[in-house]
Amino acid sequence: MTISAFSRYRAEWYSGPTAARRDILAGMVGTFALIPEVIAFSFVAGIDPEVGLFASFVIGIVIAFAGGRPAMISGAAGSVALVAAALVHAHGLQYLLVATILAGMLQIAFGLAKLDVLMRFVSRSVHAGFVNALAILIFSAQVPQMVGVSWQAYAMIAGGLAIIYLVPRISSAIPSPLICIVVLTAIAMWFPMPLKTVGDLGRLPDSLPSFGLPDVPLSWDTLRIVAPYALAMAAVGLLESMLTANVVDEMTETRSSKARECTGLGLANIAAGAFGGIAGCGMIGQTVGNVRYGGTGRLSTMVAGVFLLVVMVPLRPWVAQVPVAALVAIMIMVSISTFSWGSLRDLVRHPKVSSVVMLATVVVTVATHDLSLGVGVGVLLSGVFFAWKVTRMMDVVVDYDAASDTRVYSVTGQVFFASADIFADRFDLREEAKHVRIDLTGAHLWDVTAVGVLDDVVAKLRRHGAVVEVVGLNQASAVLVDRHAPLMRDLAA
Repeated sequence: MTISAFSRYRAEWYSGPTAARRDILAGMVGTFALIPEVIAFSFVAGIDPEVGLFASFVIGIVIAFAGGRPAMISGAAGSVALVAAALVHAHGLQYLLVATILAGMLQIAFGLAKLDVLMRFVSRSVHAGFVNALAILIFSAQVPQMVGVSWQAYAMIAGGLAIIYLVPRISSAIPSPLICIVVLTAIAMWFPMPLKTVGDLGRLPDSLPSFGLPDVPLSWDTLRIVAPYALAMAAVGLLESMLTANVVDEMTETRSSKARECTGLGLANIAAGAFGGIAGCGMIGQTVGNVRYGGTGRLSTMVAGVFLLVVMVPLRPWVAQVPVAALVAIMIMVSISTFSWGSLRDLVRHPKVSSVVMLATVVVTVATHDLSLGVGVGVLLSGVFFAWKVTRMMDVVVDYDAASDTRVYSVTGQVFFASADIFADRFDLREEAKHVRIDLTGAHLWDVTAVGVLDDVVAKLRRHGAVVEVVGLNQASAVLVDRHAPLMRDLAA
């Protein structure tokens, strides 16, 4: 690390007592916003709350040091929990821990290879489809908790939603989801009623997490089981973290290292798996709240993680009494706020291909419950539609000069694998003119397919007796021709 980089890193931790105080207070508020969502997503993933809480504590500590985006809060929640649910249901917690460690390794490799640039290929339509599918999956995960329950449970859910949405109109000093949990828990304790509680979902932490490797056979069968889930967890975790980092970049008008955020998240997830926790990712809601409450440095990230366990262990008996209805209300709020409602209006305003990409991302994700597969389909469709659009932008205009008996083919646009066949079809290979000029002044050759087609056209024209001249090659196209079509060197000018 250079001296300037070290100074910048030190400033990200401490830039004065005022900033440090804001970071500490913002991190503490972020903890209270973190608790209900981590417990709720642990419930969605089918694991004990302590697994998610331990993971969030470990991830918060590691990402504070190794992450690439100061003031960003990461934890065991979000889309990763949805991916993990199927693995937990089929094979249990220990296989989830293996998948968590493997996902972390994949994320480190992703960051070291600087593959964060691939995020540039995720279009706005795919982003919208991703968040919409995530919102739908979050809501659908709550449906089983709203079927076959008592009327008191419905009343508590409705009351929780009222608190979550009405309290911020009065004051935003304390996160309304936290108030929802406190109020509904107090009502459930004072007026006993048939309600499922957090204590019924599984164990809560009563001590610090301890190091231990997953208890699974070290075999190819284990790798075969966990690898697809690990890849999906790594992909959706990186995607959500990158989206969160972009949001903070825009809010703070600063830039962050996305590659470092990838490797930092990978290290955090390996540590989480080694300490008995689930994989995590950047949390958009908590991160935005942290920044709005004044958190700008790495200290706020670390405080959010440390204070999480400090609060949870002594308050364990009370947290166990939290009704599941409160968590359902919170997750309904999360799903509503996550959904991009403006995208519904954009369906009729945006080009049809953009709407198709967004809808395809949503449909595939919801149908498969695999966010990475949905994003993959969306990116693939975006690429296909882009290639189709660029193909239509290529044109070949044909002109004939009788005085010199010369046929001129003026090419404009982009010539690459998707437009190469159209390019070739525009030439009359049984040309009767003695001279043929192919003018590429307004065109660009992108790949070996384009060069190969041009080479074939020239060769066939020459076999039919035409004198062929290729003019107007730009520098990049000329380099391709020189490397992959040596027979045309004497023709290109």
